Amino acid sequence: MPPGEYGMLGEWGKEGDLEVDMDFLLPTGIFLKFSVSHNDTIGTIKKMVWSNASSEPLYGALSDPDAYVFTCINSTAEREELEDETRRLCDVQLFMPVLRLVAREGDRVEKLTNTQISLLIGKGLHEFDSQKNHEVNEFRAKMRTFCEDKAQERQQLPWYQWMEYSFSCELEPCVLLAEPGGNKSKCSKKIFVNVKFEASNESFMLQQEPQDLPVTLMRSALKKKATVFRSVRQEKPEDYTLQVNGKWEFIYGKYPLSQFKYIFSCMRGGQTSHLIMVHHTTIVRYQEEQGRLAGQVSKTRSMSKPPPIPLKKQNTSSLWSIQEPFHIHLLQGNRVNADEGMKLLVQAGLFHGSEMLCKVVTSGEVNVCSEPLWDQKLVFDINVSDLPRMSRLCFALYAVIEKNKKPRSTKKKHKKDDCPLAWVNTMVFDYKHQLKTGEFLLSTWPSVPDDKGDLLNPMGTVEKNPNIDSAPGLLIRFPSIRPYPLYYPQLDKISEPEKNGEKIKTSKEEHMKLMEIVDNKNYTEFFEDDKELLWNQRNVVRQRYPESLSKLLLITKWNKHEDVAQMVGLLQKWPELPALHALELLDYSFPDPMVRSFTIRCLEKLRDDELLQYLLQLVQVLKYESYLDCDLATFLLGRALANKRIGHFLFWHLRSEMHVSSVSLRFGLILEAYCRGNINHIKSLCKQNEALNKMKALNDFVKSGWQKTSRQQMTDDMKLCIKQETYIGALSDLLSPLNPSIILSKICADRCKFMDSKMKPLWLMYKNKYDQGDSVGIIFKNGDDLRQDMLTLQMIQLMENLWKKENLDLRMIPYGCLSTGNKTGLIEVVKNSETIANIQRNNSNSAATAAFNKDALLNWLKSKNPEDKLDKAIEEFTLSCAGYCVATYVLGIGDRHNDNIMIKETGQLFHIDFGHFLGNFKSKFGINRERVPFILTYDFVHVIQQGRTNNSEKFERFRECCEQAYKILCRNGTLFVNLFAMMKAAGLPELSSFKDIQYLKDSLALGKSEEEALKNFKVKFNEALRESWKTKEYPCPPRTRLQLEGCDPGTGRLRKTTHHSNRTQKKGKLEQEGATGAGGMNREEAPGKSPEEMYIQQKVRVLLMLKKMGSNLTPSEEAFLRNYAGVVHAQMSQLPQHNIDQGAEDVVMAFSRQETEDRRQ
Repeated sequence: MPPGEYGMLGEWGKEGDLEVDMDFLLPTGIFLKFSVSHNDTIGTIKKMVWSNASSEPLYGALSDPDAYVFTCINSTAEREELEDETRRLCDVQLFMPVLRLVAREGDRVEKLTNTQISLLIGKGLHEFDSQKNHEVNEFRAKMRTFCEDKAQERQQLPWYQWMEYSFSCELEPCVLLAEPGGNKSKCSKKIFVNVKFEASNESFMLQQEPQDLPVTLMRSALKKKATVFRSVRQEKPEDYTLQVNGKWEFIYGKYPLSQFKYIFSCMRGGQTSHLIMVHHTTIVRYQEEQGRLAGQVSKTRSMSKPPPIPLKKQNTSSLWSIQEPFHIHLLQGNRVNADEGMKLLVQAGLFHGSEMLCKVVTSGEVNVCSEPLWDQKLVFDINVSDLPRMSRLCFALYAVIEKNKKPRSTKKKHKKDDCPLAWVNTMVFDYKHQLKTGEFLLSTWPSVPDDKGDLLNPMGTVEKNPNIDSAPGLLIRFPSIRPYPLYYPQLDKISEPEKNGEKIKTSKEEHMKLMEIVDNKNYTEFFEDDKELLWNQRNVVRQRYPESLSKLLLITKWNKHEDVAQMVGLLQKWPELPALHALELLDYSFPDPMVRSFTIRCLEKLRDDELLQYLLQLVQVLKYESYLDCDLATFLLGRALANKRIGHFLFWHLRSEMHVSSVSLRFGLILEAYCRGNINHIKSLCKQNEALNKMKALNDFVKSGWQKTSRQQMTDDMKLCIKQETYIGALSDLLSPLNPSIILSKICADRCKFMDSKMKPLWLMYKNKYDQGDSVGIIFKNGDDLRQDMLTLQMIQLMENLWKKENLDLRMIPYGCLSTGNKTGLIEVVKNSETIANIQRNNSNSAATAAFNKDALLNWLKSKNPEDKLDKAIEEFTLSCAGYCVATYVLGIGDRHNDNIMIKETGQLFHIDFGHFLGNFKSKFGINRERVPFILTYDFVHVIQQGRTNNSEKFERFRECCEQAYKILCRNGTLFVNLFAMMKAAGLPELSSFKDIQYLKDSLALGKSEEEALKNFKVKFNEALRESWKTKEYPCPPRTRLQLEGCDPGTGRLRKTTHHSNRTQKKGKLEQEGATGAGGMNREEAPGKSPEEMYIQQKVRVLLMLKKMGSNLTPSEEAFLRNYAGVVHAQMSQLPQHNIDQGAEDVVMAFSRQETEDRRQ
């Protein structure tokens, strides 16, 4: 064995059906040795052991095989019992090829479930036991009881209510009977539905009204069936439900047919819907099958449940009566690593959310060593009585250069002498509301220097670093202030103080000031007089402006227990808020448990589809919770166990961050609780997890070999790998993690490939065995963080929902995207689509002129949509272009170029790859590459105008759609800001501070009137249109690109360059022809036309369009038109087919006359 390699870990990654020599230790003391296959299951191997042992001594001493279980040492060098005997040997990944057979102990069902949960969540449940943490143990016990009770309640539901859990309806946000864009011309058109009865080959074509309910359709189908088969037996439509053919998606309930996503998409695409009539006995059978295993687990659990421990009564006193300064003892550190010659210090601060409760305290300096000793009392300028319930004690360990060794060369003070080493946070009260006492060893987190230079990190986790063997530690001691435990008072049982701002009268000026404060949506901080006014008028705020609760909470003095009691008393009478405003209160600035409980009460009214829309953010703000047992965790688990779709996405949002040390404990416990409450879901999720592991192995195989051979050979090898039995089995017959309604039936190895980008994503295609004409594609990425893409697409989906509620359907394509692990995830393939760059390249004579070919897009659409279909395709393009123009502007999406803008054959345009947003635009050589607020290229305008320059009516409608869409988003601006603010916990590089959120506030014009917002948007729109002639990512060499962009700001002429003399000569000739009025621009379709000529032509046309629309041109733009007016005039006179309208021609003639006059002078 080569040096440094131990065990068999390298063997399990090898492909093919390989043999392994295994050693088996039997409980009778017999030793066996024989070969088994990589792909044999544990159950198969056990049968082989029994077969081989039959010829050995003491065989008769062995009991039934089910009485034994294999144990092994796994890849993490831990002992593991292999309870799940369906696992393959290669998936177990033994450290050494040894299996020991031992007598099975304990409950097998419980052990098997524990094993499955451990494998699924990526963390062994024994790690939770090894914590020996009372809070962990109590939370596990409480959540297990809660989730298993929910599971039992679910199994008692009638079949139609159980369907709401298992197959929740996928609905449009509202009934959309209009055509895209809001034209109500097809509201009376009937829909065609093909209905087939299960277990029958007969199907019926039916016509229904869009407003009909599913029961009406089922009644029609039963009537048709009775007529055709002359059935005497009367069947009730209420005994049936409708299933979408080839999907786990059902059509039921009291919703119009046109509101179901599947039927609406068929209506919009002019397709026939295919549904299956399923009898309720089939649903009942599903329910019974899924309840059988859950019943076994809950039965064994109830038998082993210990009785509750009676609570002991203890002497206590009111915490609020202790008027002593709060203090702690800083004892010592360990495993501290810093440069010699420096001094170590510890900074400590008390926080309530983002508010500092008192001045920061700093320890004395000690010499650098591995175990520095302070033994110092740190006293804080706050009394114990004034400590709020969620007081957080934050520490920072840092080093400084000794004063006598500081350089003297500068007069300025060195503020950067501090060298941050580590930080850690802990709560002042424990999870039982008791003031902490005794010693605590805090395992710290490494410090990351930030722009602010703050040493303390109050926003960070209160969990200790689990890497205790290497992380520096701080040993502190909380004092025993009284000889008995001190508990924080239960505020909900405290009577409200006599005066709570009710009798304070306000003047008219004060009331106007109050209105100004509560109406300001763009507030950042308050002045002292504003704070005083808000606090004095808190009852007025509650009665008239309840949505301003967050402002009142921010100005509350949480370091005064009298004010805290008044605020909590007021909160108990506060009216419930809509989710739009309640979401804001889950930010880390509002940690008080009463506030968070109030927030969850407000969110309980969210519909399931609304909760799914915000689920990503709700998972992230779990990181702000200070204790494991919190209302938010219980709320999410409760809703996940009542709707399997919510449970599916809650699982993956949590599972994708299990590699993050600071949240793995909390997220792992919630995942375990969910699995306990949904045993039947484990099998489906395990199958998805297995498929993802195989995709990662396949991607690693491609990455390791693609440079060593040709692309074609690598593709063939990849397909061959997929066709192996182990890969076919793992990658087929699973539910898509992107959408659990979609069945990934059979992988089509011959249609799979890998993509060209750096991480070599896999492009995997699946057939639907239930619908032969349908195929599904997914992209597996390994090495790219998909969380930002996921967030951006979530926002685009939210925008589309808001627009549809206002009867504005802009034909967006928020394709599926899901992060499933550390820089791994899946993306939905949008079928029948192509990038703009590929379309331009395939429709141009040369790569250099591809981006300037304005007819390429239109010609491509014509080829895909012949005759009468073209108008609809252009309509789809116009609406989707409007939607993405507004979306990319509002979200500040950067790095836009023709390779990440795509178009479907039906005309829908959509964007992909959202690596930069919130105004974090790419720059190169210090130059910002994003020149415009959103992408509106000249060829897009050309398609919108149907290829006719004078088609201003179509362009005006496009502009109106943009403006209408923007106004709708502005009206919902607070929702977007709140959702992005909640995502700060995710740690995305471009969403880490309030500065990033400010970009969104500015783009949505928060705090401005609708008229002001629209005025600003019109300016941005005209700016984008003005720059449309150069908002392309030119597919040509950088040097050429610099030439094309090199216009003189004074004259608008192209600058001369010394690079490439032939191009310089051509450009000089072009400028000369423009001055003399020759036909230098009338060769639009000429094959030899240069990029420079096409560049000038596009710019001139856009400027003429802006002039006609009444926009004021800049002096440089007017100069540009004067310089090239003769060229355009000659072009119009020589090519009448250009259809430039009279208004534009007048502009050109005027510029031409001005140019002649300038020359004469």
